[in-house]
Amino acid sequence: MNALKMLDFLNKLKINNNKEWFQENRPEYELIRDDFKDFISRLIEKISKFDKEIIYLSPSKCIFRINRDVRFSNDKTPYKINLGGFISKGGRNAGNPGYYFHLEPGNSFLSGGIYMPRPETLKALREEIYYNAEEFKKIINDDLFVKYFKGVQGRKLMRGPRGFSPEFSDIDLLKFKDYYVSHPISDQKVYSEDIIEYADEIYKAMLPLNQYILRAVSYPLA
Repeated sequence: MNALKMLDFLNKLKINNNKEWFQENRPEYELIRDDFKDFISRLIEKISKFDKEIIYLSPSKCIFRINRDVRFSNDKTPYKINLGGFISKGGRNAGNPGYYFHLEPGNSFLSGGIYMPRPETLKALREEIYYNAEEFKKIINDDLFVKYFKGVQGRKLMRGPRGFSPEFSDIDLLKFKDYYVSHPISDQKVYSEDIIEYADEIYKAMLPLNQYILRAVSYPLA
């Protein structure tokens, strides 16, 4: 991955975030996109060695479009200033937990878990935590997990969700509307020759969380 060229292009896009500039520089973007696609393909190959759910996954099903959806946003700039790929069973739109790579100047990170799950998916995951909280806490308190992540992240409710007893001792774990983890990486680390191996190491630490979530959301709802 030529991260230097990618970050340089994204820096220029941040300054010139308009359709005219982008069209003039589309050939450069297409080269960068193809390079990023190859990088995601290499990540899939690495991850599939310890997570069999994503074997044979196409990188095209993982990479996000650079065009922004501005319909409901006050920010009307047409393009994202990052490149992102979400590696998960069925691809980025399947609604399953996975492994995310975010490339952005000064704000790159590795992430995993599930973000903005569908209502039925969120309900299933909360029920799994309700009935198997000790297993969930064992995962997020594991030494390797704590080494790389600051805990589960995501939007949260002010109160416990409907349908669950407010007396539940781990009610705070049910307040999340997303269940993901994140690990920042510097531009220097992105440039490094061992970025694939480093990402692989971090993603392995996410595996128990992703397996727990996938098991929960794979159950048929009553």
